[in-house]
Formats: sequence, structure tokens, C-alpha cells
Amino acid sequence: MRKLIIVLSILFLPISAARADLSLGFSYNAPGVSIGINMPAYPQLVPVPGYPVYYDPSIPYNYFFYDGMYWVLEGDNWYASTWYNGPWSLVAPDYVPLYVLRVPVRYYRSPPPYFRGWRSDAPPRWGDHWGRDWDQRHNGWDRWDHRYDPRPAPLPSYQRNYKGNRYPQQLNQQRSIENKRYQYQPHEPSSQQFYQQRQRQSGGQQQQYQGGGRQHDNRGRDR
Repeated sequence: MRKLIIVLSILFLPISAARADLSLGFSYNAPGVSIGINMPAYPQLVPVPGYPVYYDPSIPYNYFFYDGMYWVLEGDNWYASTWYNGPWSLVAPDYVPLYVLRVPVRYYRSPPPYFRGWRSDAPPRWGDHWGRDWDQRHNGWDRWDHRYDPRPAPLPSYQRNYKGNRYPQQLNQQRSIENKRYQYQPHEPSSQQFYQQRQRQSGGQQQQYQGGGRQHDNRGRDR
């Protein structure tokens, strides 16, 4: 599997036991690499009651929207994207926003086996799953003052217009459309860094397409 590694921080943190050799926050999945998620159309997102997070109750995925990004738990890994059907980036546990991790168990439409026996009205017991080190780094993560919850980010509903052959697969196409149609600025540090890295990556991708004397307009028209 080809991956373009995106370094987001000087903090070296393990992604998972299966990928302990990659001490990075995000790992980019190249277009065409499947993570088991297939969204043929824009999701039917509704708010998780009491949380600044959305989910889709009609699909068999652990699929959320928060702070301008889509967050998916597939198997034992979290993934993120700014578009509803990817391409996705693997996210280390320390970089998943706490508000996503706080969503109660009952809103996971395909809970993994290790959720079994956990309270449906409480967040998953990530400290039990990811270990004492993660729990110590995030002491009190499941206790917070709801008065200071951020407002939910506006949904990027313009993406309804892009499905099937119209769905932009390339990062430079996606970023071009986002820049014109979605002006939201994320407040989470991990989301901000993700946006910045995607912007740089999409710029490099555009230069690659324009190399060798050939120019390709991959911006995608928003009609």
C-alpha cells in the first residue's frame, strides 16, 4: 500500500500497535486505496444530541463530522478527510479531537468488538483500549464543562453536488472547490494542521500535473 506520510508535529507518537514503526500524527492514503468505507452520495448528517458533532444514523459506519472534517473509525483505526468519501488519512489516537472521542457508544453504527459491555450513554473507554500512557496524556478527557462547547461547524452541503463521476478524487480539485464554497476555519489544532498539510500537498500535486510541458485543469467546476 502506497502512502504519502504527512508529518504534522515534532511530537513522535505511535499510530497503532500494527504500525508502531510510523511515529507520526497523520498518514495519507493515496486515492484508490480502500479503507472499507464507500459513500456513493453525501451523508444524511444529523447532530449528536448535546455535542458539536454530527453522525449519519442510516449507514453501517462509525462516521462523524466535526470541525469541518469527516472522522471515521474503521476497525481499530481512525481516519479523517475534508470530503465525505475521502481520500482518507490515518490518524494517530493522540490527534483525534476529544469531542469526537466523547461521542457516546450508542452513536457508533458499527461498534468494534472491544466496545462490548461498555455503557451506551457514555463515551468509549479509550483509556482501557489505548492504554495507560494515552490515558495519562489525556487525563480528564471525558469530563468537561459543556458551557464551553464550541458551536457545530457548518455542514459542507455543497458536496451534495459531487457524486459518482463528478466526485473530485484529486486533492487539488477538492481544495479548489473548498476554497470557493466553504469558508469555515477549524479551531482544533489537529484540524488546522490537517488543512494546512492538505493545502501544501494539493499544491505539489498540481505542480506534478503541470510538469513535462503539459497542463491539466483539475480544479473541477462547481455547477
